[in-house]
Amino acid sequence: GTRSAVLNTEARTVEADVLSRRCVMMRLVDFSYEQYQKALRQSAGAVVIILPPSISSVPQDVVRQFMEIEPEMLAMETIVPVYFAVEDEELLSIYEQTRAASASQGSASAAEVLLHTATANGFQMVTSGAQSKAINDWLIPSVEGRLTGLGGEDLPTVVIVAHYDSFGVAPWLSHGADSNGSGISVLLELARLFSRLYTYRRTHAGYNLLFFASGGGKFNYQGTKRWLEDNLDHTDSSLLQDNVAFVLCLDTLGRGNSLHLHVSKPPKEGTLQHAFLRELEMVVASQFPEVKFSMVHKKINLAEDMLAWEHERFAIRRLPAFTISHLESHRDSLRNSIMDRRSRIDTKALTRNTRIIAEALTRVIYNLTDKGAPADLQIFTDQMQIQEEQLESVMDWLSSQPRAAQLIDKDSTFLNTLEYYMGRYLKDVKQHHVKADKR
Repeated sequence: GTRSAVLNTEARTVEADVLSRRCVMMRLVDFSYEQYQKALRQSAGAVVIILPPSISSVPQDVVRQFMEIEPEMLAMETIVPVYFAVEDEELLSIYEQTRAASASQGSASAAEVLLHTATANGFQMVTSGAQSKAINDWLIPSVEGRLTGLGGEDLPTVVIVAHYDSFGVAPWLSHGADSNGSGISVLLELARLFSRLYTYRRTHAGYNLLFFASGGGKFNYQGTKRWLEDNLDHTDSSLLQDNVAFVLCLDTLGRGNSLHLHVSKPPKEGTLQHAFLRELEMVVASQFPEVKFSMVHKKINLAEDMLAWEHERFAIRRLPAFTISHLESHRDSLRNSIMDRRSRIDTKALTRNTRIIAEALTRVIYNLTDKGAPADLQIFTDQMQIQEEQLESVMDWLSSQPRAAQLIDKDSTFLNTLEYYMGRYLKDVKQHHVKADKR
């Protein structure tokens, strides 16, 4: 974040004439990038942005506007401390008193200002803590687990991937509900469903399923990059080595009435990924006509520092891969915002999207269309249905804590809980730890 963290300065609001060496308080509801820049230009001593107790109460246009400003705030080199604080009665009272004092200063004469300075009950903003230090090296942990198919070693493998970390202008406030808590919750529900199918011999399919919850997703999918290197370059045998049918990446699936399959190269007819695309189209058209489905083709731009989607990491290594998301563009500001909170998740849409993916995946793995199964056949019903309550409680758990990559180490309770949860349904569950690439 910002270079400095320590402050000991007098409070003002933007209305004050002089902001130099003052701590400027702003409320999110009135926040504008111009005012923020004005404070920094005038050499403010610090900025405190006051967030409402509940983000869901903020008007949508204010949320959208702030989400668009966030990347700008992150891209600017900021020397002064910038703090976020959640509003309560006490803080609101301090803000109102400071604003009244700041506004009255402009119109006062010199004598009044002197008198006011002598008698005013101004507020001093003080931090008690060490100066902030850059994080030198931190580990990126990921978790993998598998379900082995029926019938020998060299079966084709379907890989299901979602990154778990969140990102935003303030790491401790980055709860990443839709991006990518929703992807992880769908991954865990798919693990639960397929573990049941793989328990019985008559529903045990001839495909290995490899599940990967990757770390460092918001840092150019570093966890995935290193996992691929370890599996492809440094080992003689791994499920990724020879026979990967396709890789399905799950990203932002928690709301809206659209689904997009993002690809770097349109799948060729006759391949399994082409069959999966067709099954998705068929399931949506016959069972969920309210959903708008499309394939979005975007070539990998190696000239850009950051990859657009996680599937590109696999595509670079010549593995057939795609990402499914309700977002049409990877540039959507929702993917990197502290505004991405639990209240923005539509559990009904999340459940429906999980079901669409599960139905299409099952049709491909069990080759149901070729076996004459009708398009509107509903596989996940009765005992095998998608558990909405389960998805809901997993979403609650994921979005109740910040999951910024720099806050998660190998001992974090979040990671251990994720490993335990995957261990309930999958075999050979283990963590991977790699050192982050400083660049």
